[in-house]
Amino acid sequence: MPNIEIDQKSGFCFGVVKAITKAEEELAKGETLYCLGDIVHNGLEVERLAKMGLITIDHEELAKLHDAKVLLRAHGEPPSTYETAKKNNITLIDASCPVVLKLQSRIKNAYETRPTPDTQIVIYGHIGHAEVNGLMGQTNDEAIVIESEDDLYKVDFSKNIRLFSQTTKSLDGFNKLVTTVAEMTDKSAIFENTDTICRQVANRIPNITTFAEQNDIVVFVSGKKSSNGKVLYEHSKKINPNTYIVSEAGEVEALNLDLTKKIGICGATSTPSWQMEAVANKLNELALQV
Repeated sequence: MPNIEIDQKSGFCFGVVKAITKAEEELAKGETLYCLGDIVHNGLEVERLAKMGLITIDHEELAKLHDAKVLLRAHGEPPSTYETAKKNNITLIDASCPVVLKLQSRIKNAYETRPTPDTQIVIYGHIGHAEVNGLMGQTNDEAIVIESEDDLYKVDFSKNIRLFSQTTKSLDGFNKLVTTVAEMTDKSAIFENTDTICRQVANRIPNITTFAEQNDIVVFVSGKKSSNGKVLYEHSKKINPNTYIVSEAGEVEALNLDLTKKIGICGATSTPSWQMEAVANKLNELALQV
């Protein structure tokens, strides 16, 4: 049998665990439950919960829904979602991550207490990401979203800047951005930054570093939509070039891995432990066929 290790520090973060637990508890009651957007960026986990009865809807469908029960996932929602729910007599099961809610509150406060009307609220994050959409909503959609330093052309460095970050962005990336913005900001303007990156997510980087170094081959398990998964996978591949990414166990066979090597299996904050175990089982199954 191959030498396989599953990283015990990989898998769901507490925010995702909370959302899925709430979904399972509500579904166990036998009532119809909707979820606004994919509960987690992992197709197989979404499929598992759909089989239990969870119905995924988008914001357009939410606007047409009345007298129903809707789960809000960990990513958080803008104020408009709560307004729609109140108007349509929708009961919300709010599973927004506490870290995200705290960030929303900070951005809302920064926006409402701006020293000047033209003070810019800047968010380091992925444009269109569910969490970022929720953050934008705290500023009446006036915040500026930058994905990298290439987007800094959007910022007016002669005016005040208040910089925040999506909770799952790279800590190194944020720190580098802070340095760059500080250097570019005019002396007449005020630059403030708040580190709002989730440490449970940020700490995955040093853990993945160690894990990638300890194994000959790394199989990274992640849903295709997971931004956190992309960051962690790319970091692992930088440390260990023999890092491969799969979204389900069946994809392992096509990798033609050397099963005599030490193989490490890890995943994103949106990867369930059962999925990593399925990959390990598949590798063991392939070893028996050799």
